[in-house]
Amino acid sequence: MANYLAQFQTIKSTCDRIVIAEALTVGKSMHSPDLTALQPDLDEFKTILKPRLKLIVQNDEREWFIVFVSKAHPSNDQATKMAKKVYARLEADFNTKKRERCCKFDLHGSDKEFWDDFDSKMVDCIRNTLDRRVQFYEEEIRRLSEQRFTPIWNFCNFFILKESLAFMFELSNLHEDSLREYDELELCYSESVNSPGKHREFGGLDTGDDQAVLLNPGAKALTQIVQDDVFREFEFRQYIFACQAKLLFKLSRSIEVAARGYAFVVGFSKTLALHENALPFCFREVWVITACLGLIKSTSSHYDDGSVAIDSEKEFYRLQGDLYSLCRVKFMRLAYLIGYGVEIEKSPVNSASLSMLPWPKPATWPSIPPDSSAEIMEKEKMILQVKSREKLFSIHRKPLPLEPSLLLREANRRRAFLSVGNLSELYDSSDGSGLDANSKLPPHRSASNSMTRTMSGPATSETSLPVDRPMRLSEIHVAAEHALKQTISDPDFMTSLSSLEEFEKRYMELTKEGWEELLADVLPDLAECQKILNDEAGYLASCVKLLSLDSGLFSSKERQAFQSEVVQLAHSEMKHLVPLDVSSLITFAGNAGPPLELCDGDPGTLSVAVWSGFPDDITLESLSLRLSASSSADEGIKAIKSSDSHVLVPGRNIISFDIPPQKPGSYVLGALTGQIGKLSFRSHGFSQDGPVETDEFISFEKPTRPVLKVRKPRALVDITPAVSSALLMNELQWIGLIVKSIDYSLKGGILHIDAGAELKIEESQMIEIEIYGSDMECANSANGSIEAGKVEKIPIENGKIKLPDWASDVTTLVWFPVRAIDDTITRGESPVSPQKQSVVDGMRMIALKLEFGVFHNQVFERTIAVHFTNPFHVSTRVVDKCNDGGLLLQVILRSEVKATLHVKDVRLDLQSGFEHLGKGDGRPALSLFPLVIAPSSKAGILFMIRLSGTKDADEAENADSMLNITYGISGDRTTGAHSPIPIKPGDSEELLFKIALKLKRPVLNPCLAVGFLPFSTACLRVGQLVNMRWRVERLKTPEDASISVNEILYQVEANPQNWMVAGRKCGHVSLSNEQGSRMEITVTCMPLVSGYVHPPQLGLPEVGRGKH
Repeated sequence: MANYLAQFQTIKSTCDRIVIAEALTVGKSMHSPDLTALQPDLDEFKTILKPRLKLIVQNDEREWFIVFVSKAHPSNDQATKMAKKVYARLEADFNTKKRERCCKFDLHGSDKEFWDDFDSKMVDCIRNTLDRRVQFYEEEIRRLSEQRFTPIWNFCNFFILKESLAFMFELSNLHEDSLREYDELELCYSESVNSPGKHREFGGLDTGDDQAVLLNPGAKALTQIVQDDVFREFEFRQYIFACQAKLLFKLSRSIEVAARGYAFVVGFSKTLALHENALPFCFREVWVITACLGLIKSTSSHYDDGSVAIDSEKEFYRLQGDLYSLCRVKFMRLAYLIGYGVEIEKSPVNSASLSMLPWPKPATWPSIPPDSSAEIMEKEKMILQVKSREKLFSIHRKPLPLEPSLLLREANRRRAFLSVGNLSELYDSSDGSGLDANSKLPPHRSASNSMTRTMSGPATSETSLPVDRPMRLSEIHVAAEHALKQTISDPDFMTSLSSLEEFEKRYMELTKEGWEELLADVLPDLAECQKILNDEAGYLASCVKLLSLDSGLFSSKERQAFQSEVVQLAHSEMKHLVPLDVSSLITFAGNAGPPLELCDGDPGTLSVAVWSGFPDDITLESLSLRLSASSSADEGIKAIKSSDSHVLVPGRNIISFDIPPQKPGSYVLGALTGQIGKLSFRSHGFSQDGPVETDEFISFEKPTRPVLKVRKPRALVDITPAVSSALLMNELQWIGLIVKSIDYSLKGGILHIDAGAELKIEESQMIEIEIYGSDMECANSANGSIEAGKVEKIPIENGKIKLPDWASDVTTLVWFPVRAIDDTITRGESPVSPQKQSVVDGMRMIALKLEFGVFHNQVFERTIAVHFTNPFHVSTRVVDKCNDGGLLLQVILRSEVKATLHVKDVRLDLQSGFEHLGKGDGRPALSLFPLVIAPSSKAGILFMIRLSGTKDADEAENADSMLNITYGISGDRTTGAHSPIPIKPGDSEELLFKIALKLKRPVLNPCLAVGFLPFSTACLRVGQLVNMRWRVERLKTPEDASISVNEILYQVEANPQNWMVAGRKCGHVSLSNEQGSRMEITVTCMPLVSGYVHPPQLGLPEVGRGKH
């Protein structure tokens, strides 16, 4: 395993780029490790070069392509042609449909296209190699992952595969993928190292291990930290983090390095605490300090503050502050151990940090080294010279503790080779240090009651202490300092603990406390000077700064005086009005709870909590709020003004702002501006989110929680037709619209209905609104005031409908009456006059616009198509011809609507040239009325007619017969066509439908006959010419003997998608007027498609017009 790790680490340390393994070159003078050819012609290529090339590229594991180098000069035609032939043969042999393997380089030609082609093929090779290797590694990793809980599991094998894959991703600049592999490797290692089993070494005992290496993955070789089938935890966790940080820096994510680093230091510090008794003295504290300082330095050098948003910048500096704070606390702990605790400020922050931080827990507390008596005396002098430090401005406060427990007691308790000793000696030491007011013995306990203990072990030469006496505090400091010198390997770090001066220098780099007390002492004098010098702007700023200091530094009357000065100056006539920054006095934050959510285009009201640091009420003449888009560093939008003046009371205030429509996105609070009197002010102070009842003036930092979310544009309402089937043409019908709100109130909405051409809305009728059937149960459960089956009638004016309030949150069905107008005459269908129906014939368009929202700012527009149709489709045919010359005419009625039709009467008014038989009243031969026709059903009606004489044949041909159908309809408006809406009371329910029928007189005595002759071949083929032949024969001599013209006009009609006519499509042919004369018409055609197709048709357009 060590050999594999060594090989892997060697490859990783030496390879920092992708290595291209092989390329093949073919040319007139070929040179490669395996191939040489001089002046190859086509035969030499086929017999010599091609077999050798095939042998080289037959390995599928290799990626390859061939570069053909041509030295042929353009003036040498023979060489140029030969080079082209060889390259063409090369392409034919080695290129495939999926991939081109060859490219050509002409030494005497342009090389731009070649290098583009060369780069493309090289990239393809690299990509394919990478894909193949990634697939291989992923399969191996998957196989090993399945064995993780088996006895044969070996983490080192898994690590080599996993990091090899990450390394390949890193070389390919796929840093995100590489980072993902390291994250997964870290999780897998955590499971392996925490699994129960044999004891594993933790590490951390080598020289220099006290210095954290979170940013140096090459600090130790992997072979040095391997142990059996896993790595030592101390080194390996730092190695993994260093690899992750390296990738994050390449991705320009310094903030994430800081965030991950802080979490890692805190978590790893807890791990070090578990192994503290096996590590050097204070090893944990030293490691944390060096880790924090290393992270601060590295992330600061990589951080680019010019390319990040304000939120990210604030987050970065917050993390830097957290690292500094953690480093500072650990540094103060070390200083306290070696006797510098007297120089540490006993502030609330320091007390809270150090008193909660436990003492080091070594297996044995360090002993005093020999020849250290002089150092002990120096420590005792330092302790005896300590005086209680007086606060500024003669403020005396009770000293706050900096210890979790008494150091004297803790150190002696951990001296494993000594007994606890006499308790009185722990407290009755001559220096009296190490005690505080709360740790002294009670007065009723005397020394005689204390139990005397002596140690049972022998004395050693390592210490001059008698074995029965505990260590004194000065001796503890000296022993700790000498132990730290053995732990700390960095001389510069040890220098910062070598003296009080060096400690204070480093301490001041990590802390900034006590400045408010200094300002409270200096600022009043500065403000007085500014007032004498009539520096109004400076004096105003000083008063605001005094109000911003800790309220405990000044009395209430003094703070009220400061506010009085600010208000007086704000309302006075200042010579130079300057904007006032009150970020430390007036802070603001969004209210607790979820942010205000608005739809795109909607206004709203945003409530903001504003904290006032003024001691008394203060009036703001105006107040404005700016919002910042959370995805941009720019504050971005126009200030939102509050309409009224406001009086801020000390503490928390709630102020509402009317928000105009904003762009979609999340918004955080930006800045608060306004006016106090004539003075404008601005605040960037962001209060931390706290409980709603909190009235404290809270410190400020930029919030990350949005206060306003504007949703992206989405559908807020949907309007669809309630019925998709056809309605009756020319009749007053109900049209239903399903109006569905999508999580949005339609209260106060106005629906505009604009009827299109040939469509009329009957505004004299009331529209009807009801709850949609599928939404009935939901509406009843959500709103008890809505009655089941409620239908409300409301008027429509100028195409506008105002929706009722109860319909704002439920799906409703809106019914309004319309009439589709069609003035054309409806015609029936017959074999002689077929009708071509179009889908759009009965379509009518209705434009809808719904205005809704609080200010009708939301608009929904849609155009819907409504289908109207006639109640019947009528067709005719002659079913029989009687011996007496009568004709049996069948009229077929087919229902076109989804409703039941009741035919009550039918009357046929015949055109000239035809007459009824029998009664002659135009009624059918058999009376079957009333006739009921179901939806999509047919019914047939028979009429007995015969031919009659006519004076004008053309007039008879152009005339129409009219069919009058009296009918009724039984339908439901929810499914389609229904009974028309009565306009007046008492309107008849009977309807009349008229349709024109074209009847053509039959040809009883034909003059000509046309026949299609069979093909000369049995099989027709696409693209093959074929002759189409028709025979025309005269059956009788024309009745009009004066006609001498014997020419007949013919015309060939063919579908151009199926046939191509190669001959003449029309022309004249000669046909004698004698009975029995005949002739043939031949036209050459070509079939264009295969299958069953209609052949071309021959027509005689003029036959019938003349007396042929």
